[in-house]
Amino acid sequence: MRIGRRPGVQVFVTLAAGDTIAAMLTRRAFGMWTAGAASSLIAESRANLKIGVMDTVFRLGGNPQAVPLARKLGLAAVQVTLGRSADGRTLPLEDSAAQQRWIKASIDSGIPLDATYLDQLHIDCLKNSAQAPMWVRKGIQITKNLNAKILMTVFFGKCQVLERKELDYALDRFAEILPEAERAGIVIGFENTSSGEDNRYAVDKLRSNFFKVWYDVGNSTYNHYDVPREIRMLGRERICQFHFKDRGYLGEGQVNFPAILSAINDIGFTGYANLETGSPSGNVEADTGRNLAYLRRVMG
Repeated sequence: MRIGRRPGVQVFVTLAAGDTIAAMLTRRAFGMWTAGAASSLIAESRANLKIGVMDTVFRLGGNPQAVPLARKLGLAAVQVTLGRSADGRTLPLEDSAAQQRWIKASIDSGIPLDATYLDQLHIDCLKNSAQAPMWVRKGIQITKNLNAKILMTVFFGKCQVLERKELDYALDRFAEILPEAERAGIVIGFENTSSGEDNRYAVDKLRSNFFKVWYDVGNSTYNHYDVPREIRMLGRERICQFHFKDRGYLGEGQVNFPAILSAINDIGFTGYANLETGSPSGNVEADTGRNLAYLRRVMG
């Protein structure tokens, strides 16, 4: 944000997102106004970042009881785990009755389902498995049925895409699937351990509003990337959502949340950051509440 005054009494405020607000003030009022303007406008911008939670944080992966618990703790949304296949052909959340239980929980609690999580890709890697594209297609349809907007795809452990040829192979598979995602109105979120430069390369190669980076601030910190710089480099156009986590409680580990939240504010991001936090004390509700309270303090 930049605050400036031109000759006369008109004040111009330029936000990081590029919007300009003009206000007519007396010179006497100008000094009083500037004292609080920066903090209030930043707080208002950061209010556009909503804090949700993965169902697995509550140890309720795939269980719609995560939704009323999120409401109880004051969280804004829930990310749904689609589950791992027991038969090599179907996912647990393909079941229409299971989907309806999630939808009912969301409506009853007034808590949206902001995204899904395709954890089957930990087993069948998109970089080398012939089965993997099928799971992504199934995930798109389930995500649409749940009235969510983003399908998070994962690339960790044996499924990491650390070499450019592996990344290109995975991107070619996404390119084949993207028309289905576009028709369904579902954004594919690309979560990985790659650098910001590789993530920018991936999004720019596919050139689709339905393929974006799902940026995990914990993973990137642990891999020694400059997280605030990467967030600013990727910008809001390339990022669909965030994961917030650290080792231990938020604010007490390696992840620099004040600097990260400042970078998120600078790019004008609006949307969700989902907690992917642990429970150091073993009391999931208390520890999640503590992490949420910390973020609210930092966010102003």
